[in-house]
Amino acid sequence: MPRKPPRRPSKPRKAADELRADLQRRMADCETAEALNDQVIVPFILALEATCAARGYLLNIYGERSNLSVSTPERAEVIYQLIEDYLDAAER
Repeated sequence: MPRKPPRRPSKPRKAADELRADLQRRMADCETAEALNDQVIVPFILALEATCAARGYLLNIYGERSNLSVSTPERAEVIYQLIEDYLDAAER
């Protein structure tokens, strides 16, 4: 039986991998936390906020290291409280 050639990643998967690799390169190029914030994190978050807002989602970022939550406005308060309760319990 002939052997099938290896399957190539789908276009969406390839695009996601390319984006991840590009972000990692850009992050690695930043020599300071300030540069990382200005050149990668803030532009990424602004794009994420704009996309969420256009779709009617609410974006929340919590915590000391980061906890990202994207939800409908109706569920935002419940999710916020769950995360707060979790963080409070983790500190005990």
